[in-house]
Amino acid sequence: MSGAGTGNGWRRFARFLAVGAAWFLVSLFTFWAFVALCFDARRGWLRFPAASVFVLCLLANLLFVKQLWLRLATCAACSTIVLLWWLSLAPSNNRPWQADVSETAWAKVHGGRVVINNVRNCEYRSEFDYTCRWETRTYDLSQLRGMDAYFVHWGSPWIAHTMLSFQFGKDDYIVFSIETRKKIGQSYSAIRGFFRQYELIYTVSDERDVIRLRTNYRTGEDVFLYHLTTSPARARLRFQEYVDRLNELHERPEWYNALTSNCTTNIFSQRKAARGEYYRPTPWDWQILLNGKLDERVYRQGIFAGNLPFEELKQHAYINPAARAADKDPGFSRRIREGRPGFDASTATGPDN
Repeated sequence: MSGAGTGNGWRRFARFLAVGAAWFLVSLFTFWAFVALCFDARRGWLRFPAASVFVLCLLANLLFVKQLWLRLATCAACSTIVLLWWLSLAPSNNRPWQADVSETAWAKVHGGRVVINNVRNCEYRSEFDYTCRWETRTYDLSQLRGMDAYFVHWGSPWIAHTMLSFQFGKDDYIVFSIETRKKIGQSYSAIRGFFRQYELIYTVSDERDVIRLRTNYRTGEDVFLYHLTTSPARARLRFQEYVDRLNELHERPEWYNALTSNCTTNIFSQRKAARGEYYRPTPWDWQILLNGKLDERVYRQGIFAGNLPFEELKQHAYINPAARAADKDPGFSRRIREGRPGFDASTATGPDN
């Protein structure tokens, strides 16, 4: 009798866990569907009615459906309908964009030369008061000497914005910044970034634009600059990957997603794509998804130049004071690198990065 009772107890406990886990997952799914309707309905006047109808369907299900698993299935089915609608939302390159993202960069390769159209070079008077120039620039791949990485921290130490800069010749730098493409009147929201609110854009710009914006005009952003041990040959491969992505997005727009398609995951996914592989970030890639600590991971892999302990190297990598001092100097890129570990060698070699 005691054995049978124990067995029944374990079955009841297992059923309790299964039901609890099922309700938890379905609740998360339904909450996501509700928020998606609130954010992503393309007509503002439709958002409240659509979300209200969804909630009423869920309440009717809970009130009138008696069987537990049927209730769960119906909730999941309602959310699945929302998911199918959400997946049907198509990104576009034709919207009323803000001036700083009004153009998409694209490139043509002519032998060893790359011509990039719509390189952004904004003249700032304040963060939101600027004049954008869109330029065509030509780069000789034989003059590509190396790569630098920028990590921009604001607020949480677990989140950063990552950018790569390519050095051509002695002092010519071009920066790729993977960002949200915002429409007129939009501002960035971390929560909205998980939904289909922003298209993805690869901004190609002069360092006096995209870096100085963050150090000299925005508040609360700390910018760190590291030189990479990437050889010129590897840097050319990385540069070509960016060029390929520019042309892809120019022809076929994509959605930005704060979790799966952001400034860091795209760097890794484009490298995988260049090797004929497909990359999808997983929870085990926590230093990619929570990229505020990615610089420490990169340091451990030996990809940062400068023979110093990480904390000391990071202190030297902080460029805000130097950027403010350089400001509109044509030698901005040179001045923010002066005296920093790892920038004294003309070339560097290291792991396959």
